[in-house]
Amino acid sequence: MKIKKDVFLLKNYNSLTHSNSTIKFQDTGYFSKMMCDYLDQRDTVQEFYGNYPDIQGFEKQIKEKSRSFTSENREVLYTCLREQSKNLNLSPLSEKYLRQLKDPKTFTVTTGHQLNLFTGPLYFLYKIVSAINLAEDLRKAFPGNHFVPVYWMATEDHDFEEICFFNVKGKKIKWNKEVQGAVGRVKTSGLIAVYEEFEKMLDSSENSDRLKELFTRSYLEHDTLTEATRYLANELFKDYGLLIIDGDDPGLKSLLIPYLKDELKARNSFKEVSKTNELLEKDYAIQVNPREINLFYLDEGIRERIVFEDGLYKVNETDLVFTEVEFMNLLDRSPEKFSPNVLIRPLYQEVILPNLCYIGGGGELAYWMQLKSFFKSVAVPFPILLLRNSVLIISAKQRRKMKALDIGEKEIFLEQHTLVEKKVKHVSNLEIDFSEQREQLQNMFNQLKELSDKTDRSFTGAVLAQEKKQLNGMDKLEKRLLRAQKRKFEELVNRITEIQNVLFPNQSLQERQANFSEFYEEYGASLVPILVQVLKPLRLEFDIISMEH
Repeated sequence: MKIKKDVFLLKNYNSLTHSNSTIKFQDTGYFSKMMCDYLDQRDTVQEFYGNYPDIQGFEKQIKEKSRSFTSENREVLYTCLREQSKNLNLSPLSEKYLRQLKDPKTFTVTTGHQLNLFTGPLYFLYKIVSAINLAEDLRKAFPGNHFVPVYWMATEDHDFEEICFFNVKGKKIKWNKEVQGAVGRVKTSGLIAVYEEFEKMLDSSENSDRLKELFTRSYLEHDTLTEATRYLANELFKDYGLLIIDGDDPGLKSLLIPYLKDELKARNSFKEVSKTNELLEKDYAIQVNPREINLFYLDEGIRERIVFEDGLYKVNETDLVFTEVEFMNLLDRSPEKFSPNVLIRPLYQEVILPNLCYIGGGGELAYWMQLKSFFKSVAVPFPILLLRNSVLIISAKQRRKMKALDIGEKEIFLEQHTLVEKKVKHVSNLEIDFSEQREQLQNMFNQLKELSDKTDRSFTGAVLAQEKKQLNGMDKLEKRLLRAQKRKFEELVNRITEIQNVLFPNQSLQERQANFSEFYEEYGASLVPILVQVLKPLRLEFDIISMEH
């Protein structure tokens, strides 16, 4: 395990100190075989990605994207983003980055996320900070170019149940609403009830007042979920120049028209991804299976699959039917009515942005890796894929508990039963490891098997059966003894279980369960600056941040 230490004192943030250490993603036990193999650059995964996320990889990527991204696309991108952000209070830095998009030496690094209520899980912050810090790393490495962090809002998703809640202090706060169509267009009416429930979970501190203000201004003073999310992300990250993009835009989709026609007629994504999946599934689980047409029809209140049957284009679950000529004319007139699914959205992103890198979680990067050959078939550069930063935040009190229990940083990631058994064995005055006895038993039966081979081979079956019985009995005795010791050290077991349950809610990573508000209530305005200071996206390691007032 690789551990690094660094300690900062932030005098301007209520004298809050924090220390940071890291462990390898591969050592946490929370990342898939594919992601671990990707980080290790193993041969089995190399054909499914392009340039690797290091400085040499970015140097190659800049050259590739420079050749393919046109000034016309830059102008459309600038105009659309200018219009989308007209009601935002952009920071001077965001204004600067927005203007830089017209410069042929400007490139983006992008992360995307659903419009989860009040950001949803904590890793929303880590994704965006990864993009902010990667852009800064690239500015230092390539001073002749400009680099802009971008957050892509998944406004066209239609799975409202995935985004309509957030967890605070172990309680699920849910927005109960019947929704159809793209979630970005959903009206924010009814969120006052969510606010009132959230307010009850907070204390009376200044930090809590700021959270209430942030929720109110985001969700109670904007008409749609898109507008609310755009405002919230800007308020949290505007000081770092973050640009926020909404793909549900006719101007941006006009750039995608040639690719959408190709998708509707040639079905390239289905063909290429199907071939890639056959190769991938030899070693890895498949994340997404392609459809023959990977597009939705989008209108007010509906987002339904487009299918091709009997020579006609049909919109699933509706009476809408088009001839090819009618459908292509509609696409030319109203590209906003065509919505990419999970396999085409990455192509959309790379067509409209001068993008070098997509930053995402393990599941996201897994489906991106299904797309490399598809990108090649439509002559669009495949971006660098970067696993976002992951973080475990530990308070001073939690750190003291871990120290008292002699639980190390790597150990806290163990499965709970494994951690408990390890610590009970450590403090017990009995030897609860029968490895030596098993070895002695095994040696004895090996001698019996040799004797059987030399005398009567029919005796071998009885020896093997007895060997299995004795070893199973040894396992049962060891488990019974361990259970007895757990009862003896019940208080220790409870303390270990309690600390791990707090740091890993529902036996999952903290960042996938908790909402940022829990930590903002405790650490206030210092939370985001600390993350920006600590997280190093190209380090490719899991961060553990210890906080102390």
